Amino acid sequence: MSFFDYDGCQLHYEEYGHGAPLILVHGLGSSTRDWEYQIPELARHYRVIALDVRGHGRSDKPRERYSIQGFADDVAALIEHLHLPPAHLVGISMGGMIGFQLGVDRPELLKSLCIVNSGPEVKAKSLRDYVEIAKRWSLSRLLSLDTIAKALGKLLFPKPEQEELRQKILARWPQNDKRAYLASLDAIIGWGVRERLSRILCPTLVITADRDYTPVALKQAYVDEMPNARLLVIEDSRHATPLDQPEQFNSSLLAFLAEVEQAAATAKPQ
Repeated sequence: MSFFDYDGCQLHYEEYGHGAPLILVHGLGSSTRDWEYQIPELARHYRVIALDVRGHGRSDKPRERYSIQGFADDVAALIEHLHLPPAHLVGISMGGMIGFQLGVDRPELLKSLCIVNSGPEVKAKSLRDYVEIAKRWSLSRLLSLDTIAKALGKLLFPKPEQEELRQKILARWPQNDKRAYLASLDAIIGWGVRERLSRILCPTLVITADRDYTPVALKQAYVDEMPNARLLVIEDSRHATPLDQPEQFNSSLLAFLAEVEQAAATAKPQ
């Protein structure tokens, strides 16, 4: 367990393994703990660094307005604090948004990008979008974290055999700081960098569950706008793919990273 200070905030991160640096960035209301099925496998091949962004996990939860830009600055500060070379970055949901933001603002920091069940913007494009966003914003304020955890557990892990995963949500979600959680949700709504996706030149793997909140076609549409990206669909999965399909997720990610490392080694002058 390690900490560093940035912008008046103490940020928590964990390190495992050796090799090329691989940064894991969690989603809204999550923490380093939700990479538990990835870290042991990834750390056999890479120097894995999992961060709690501000407002989450063991990091400080300053009383301030949060932003995806600010979260991306936290990741950049971690890279600089550890004096890392260009790193692989894997981000899920809000963590994927942070990856997009870092990719358009500081592309020199990234060796590759893996975006999981996420997108480059959260902007209402239709009346239905406005209603859905307003509904989530309102319910998040009206409902307790315990109530949200129960609903989320059933939504993410509906199968009888996923009881252990439901229990993880029930135990972990209420541990969030409600104010920081809402501030992070506010940071997501209205955010977007889609018009700058062409700045992300590093190899990018976009992983989507077949039953994610947004359809596969929406992910394919933004992947087509990126110069060096491809889409992978994982079946029988919902929004928490690293938890509900860990074996397929891990093998797909490792294959992509090995391909990037091989290409980088081949490109080096002899």
